[in-house]
Amino acid sequence: MHRFLLPLLLGAFAVDVSAQEPRTALVIHGGAGVIERAALSAEDERAIRADLDRALDAGHGVLSSGGSALDAVQAAVAVLEDSPRFNAGKGAVFNAEGGHELDASVMEGHTRRAGAVAGVTTVRHPLQLARAVMEHTPHVMLAGPGAEAFADTRKDIERVRNTWFDTDARRRQLDQARARESAQALNAIPTVDGAYFGTVGAVALDAQGYIAAATSTGGMTNKKWARIGDSPIIGAGTWADARCGVSGTGWGEFFIRNAVAHDICARMAYGGATLAEAAEVVVMDVVPAHGGDGGVIALDAEGNIAMPFNTSGMYRAWVRPDGSRGTAIFRDPD
Repeated sequence: MHRFLLPLLLGAFAVDVSAQEPRTALVIHGGAGVIERAALSAEDERAIRADLDRALDAGHGVLSSGGSALDAVQAAVAVLEDSPRFNAGKGAVFNAEGGHELDASVMEGHTRRAGAVAGVTTVRHPLQLARAVMEHTPHVMLAGPGAEAFADTRKDIERVRNTWFDTDARRRQLDQARARESAQALNAIPTVDGAYFGTVGAVALDAQGYIAAATSTGGMTNKKWARIGDSPIIGAGTWADARCGVSGTGWGEFFIRNAVAHDICARMAYGGATLAEAAEVVVMDVVPAHGGDGGVIALDAEGNIAMPFNTSGMYRAWVRPDGSRGTAIFRDPD
């Protein structure tokens, strides 16, 4: 009798072990904002989706080979930073002086390590420098000339002239913002398409069950006085802990005031909300109630993904634990 039961018991045990095998997930964004179907040509949409797919491939390739969530978010964001179609890296918006000031942050959930840079001007991949701050200094954030001086000490950080970030589309946005500025109040956001949207980010879950989140941006078109938004601020634009990771995109001042990224994860930890519930209430209720807008990507330790936004569109892409993947721009299936 026992010789017949043993294989059955072993078989059941093998199935149970297989069911517990860790699965990976990745979600990325290329910014939320005023994205109208009529204003987005078929050619531009194909190019944007192609860039999102390339970023997804880069990050998921890391995860598929057993790499860390930290390496995955860096790989995905680097692709988006090199694309002129997003407000980060090559496609960064112009500030009021006609230059570029870039911000980025990264956080590793299970260790709570974090790194950020703000107002850098010559670093091709600001997120790489943010990670270097996390791994090679006792600090969390470096800004402006200090961040540039730290970059000087790192041979692995690629440097470019500030004009390398120029694009014709961003120049036109700056011209439009300047033309309208005199007719608007000092504390208003310029009514220019892409004025403060287009930030990029990624959140990953690796085979070890660890989560990492990252965000990178060029900030706001025509920004003055070295303005810094939420993207480099841990807890506002980026957050990761052992159970939850978030990257945000939108009107940074309101993401800072409401600690958006941390609030989503805190609602899960302290209130028992699901990822979808927490992300939905913060993005759709809390932020608009205070006058802001935007969206987030979020991921939990089970590989659940949430991507709420309260604007007309948000560039986003994902790979779920079951291997299914997709890209989207607008709210309805597209």
